[in-house]
Amino acid sequence: MLNRTAIRWLAAGAIAALVPMGAQLWAMRVSPMVVEMASSGAKATARVEVENSGTGLLAFETHITRLDYDQDGNQVEVPADNDFLVFPPQGTLPANGRQVIRLQWLGGADMPASKSYYMSVNQLPIAMTPDAAKAGGEVQIVYHMKALVTVAPPNAKPQVEVVSATPVMVQPKAEAGQPLPAKIPGLTVKVRNTGTRYAMLAGARWVIDGNGTDSQPIHVELSREDLSRLIGVGYIAPTNGIRTFDVPLGKVFAPGSVKIRFQP
Repeated sequence: MLNRTAIRWLAAGAIAALVPMGAQLWAMRVSPMVVEMASSGAKATARVEVENSGTGLLAFETHITRLDYDQDGNQVEVPADNDFLVFPPQGTLPANGRQVIRLQWLGGADMPASKSYYMSVNQLPIAMTPDAAKAGGEVQIVYHMKALVTVAPPNAKPQVEVVSATPVMVQPKAEAGQPLPAKIPGLTVKVRNTGTRYAMLAGARWVIDGNGTDSQPIHVELSREDLSRLIGVGYIAPTNGIRTFDVPLGKVFAPGSVKIRFQP
């Protein structure tokens, strides 16, 4: 079973869009950032709280998009406001104010496999006051937060298999503010989820065994923390969802020798 903690990494954080207006700096919080729902019963409803932790008025609106992946593994968001009843869909909060948003699943109880969504909470710009207009040139930060919402039928489970693991040179991610590092040996790992529930591959340890080009055995274990850093959460859609991950390891495996196991 994949570790539920890793799911939280898929939830997108704030994206600050700088708008040259207003005298206040704004702040918005959304919790929880991950909402797991069921297609029927008590879990077909959920609650998300929006908090204005700034010092001025905060106006917001919500939108729902379904999370899909194309055949190349690129994330695609499809508008899906009609799959949920969201109340209230918009609101205005004073400083330190809070608003509970209620989600009700409308997609039916007999869904064959789980689905994943983003609930976007978008802050709306507030018209600046006359005093702020006279000051001019100040910045308002507009926040856009995304909470991950998953809906699954009863007893849905992921079933993940490794399709291929190919030795390649992999480009590691650059640290914040640092130049892009040189490529190092690693693996391109293609995986498939034939189950009826989404999978999060960063929620399990990867145990990698194989031989080097010198025929000597190589053993590598990647923790959940390692995987969160290397591949994010490793989200895979259900019912034959396929993803490909480039994993830098610093080890040179011989082609055809790699075996990967996923462990709790």
